[in-house]
Amino acid sequence: MVSEDDIVKYALALDDVHEKEVAPDEKRRIFCRGERIFCVMSVGVSPMHLDLRCDAKLARALQERYESVMQSRVLGRGGIEILCTGQLEGDEVIDLVRHSYEISTAE
Repeated sequence: MVSEDDIVKYALALDDVHEKEVAPDEKRRIFCRGERIFCVMSVGVSPMHLDLRCDAKLARALQERYESVMQSRVLGRGGIEILCTGQLEGDEVIDLVRHSYEISTAE
């Protein structure tokens, strides 16, 4: 299973990525490519929640296959929320972070 640290290390290693500052009581980490958010990670919750941007066709396929993938309440129609319950393998989650990064062009 993928950990919070795995996501943070991977996201921050991508080009033109920074972590957006949030209020200390806001239990989440926000990663941006340029000014565009591509990953929102809830911190200290189990299972871990990730909100990622996703191609519409891929999002539908993932939602049909996994009950732990749903439409993002944070990113809206352009995103998916993943509950890391073990349904998706760690490398699949990392691939989805990469996909979100790739489709989030810098503004």
